[in-house]
Amino acid sequence: MTVGNNGGTHLSGPVLVIGTGLLGASIGLGLRARGIDVVLSDISPSTQAVAQDIGAGRALDPSDADFSPELVVVAAPPDVTATLVAEALEAHPRAVVVDIASVKDAVLQDLTKSVNDDARSRYVGTHPMAGREKSGPVAARAELFTSMPWVICASPESSAQAVRTAEALAIDLGAVVARMSAEEHDASVAVISHLPQVLSSLVASRLQDTPAHALSLAGNGLRDVTRIAASDPRLWVQILSANAGRLVDILYGVREDLNRLIGTLESPLADGSRLDLAQLISEGNIGQARIPGKHGAPPEAFARMTVLVDDVPGQIARLLTEIGEHGINLEDLRLEHSPGRQVGMVEISVLPGKRHELMDFLTSKGWKVVQ
Repeated sequence: MTVGNNGGTHLSGPVLVIGTGLLGASIGLGLRARGIDVVLSDISPSTQAVAQDIGAGRALDPSDADFSPELVVVAAPPDVTATLVAEALEAHPRAVVVDIASVKDAVLQDLTKSVNDDARSRYVGTHPMAGREKSGPVAARAELFTSMPWVICASPESSAQAVRTAEALAIDLGAVVARMSAEEHDASVAVISHLPQVLSSLVASRLQDTPAHALSLAGNGLRDVTRIAASDPRLWVQILSANAGRLVDILYGVREDLNRLIGTLESPLADGSRLDLAQLISEGNIGQARIPGKHGAPPEAFARMTVLVDDVPGQIARLLTEIGEHGINLEDLRLEHSPGRQVGMVEISVLPGKRHELMDFLTSKGWKVVQ
């Protein structure tokens, strides 16, 4: 690994990406944008061809005996990751090999059984905490990892040089490096990623037979809860299976809360029932408030207001331009539509000290501001 090559990149390349789906192709696009040579390999010729067509890299030439990548990135489904990592370690004895599977401990355990310590010194498990509901290289984006956490799960056998190279990959793609053990990582994603996916899918499954006229009343609350229910079932079967033990422990607690809620709602007017309902919602308030917002600050650190905009081209752009020209920085933005009306609702967050100034300014410009 070298620092300062290719216009300030940390990697010098070439980088071999094995697996050209959403994440693999996005890695290729991001590195290519930094001037790094990326070589692609995928078991599916059509998937690889699409990744090449969008500019994620060039095809691996099997006849090139002199090809020696600096780094190999295994961007494959979890159930084949360990096998592909082991094959890459053997095929490229001078390369650092990383994987980006969303479960880490199972991969490491498989490698411990099949790869010797010397080869494992060149392996580092990683996980970029980024993605989209869409899959495949057509959904790839060079900026997918920008400012997103990229977890480095070095094993006791990982060499310092291998860890630096793994971190260089994340840094060159604009990600924020985090460090955890494989066990700590899997326990963390079980609650912050795998549990939301399961609960989102369970809620969305209740909508299968819901009448269309009822769904037409849905607002952003339902869309927020069910957004990730559109995820790829094939991938999630593998993820949930690989991290089942940790997720089951969390689901036991969810089951206790559901049983408690059901028992309360079966007798909603009984003594203590309404207090129990209030406590349940309050516990959710406490948990939600702990989710970091911008710059790690809690969401309540910002003041919010809603601006009504006509649902015509250019309105949101004009709103944001005027706010920018006035010199107030937006901390967050959320767009919602009003059912049955040609009106959009833009919820914006600013520092509390700027709230009244911005409200007065927008009102003077003719915007309808809802407190």
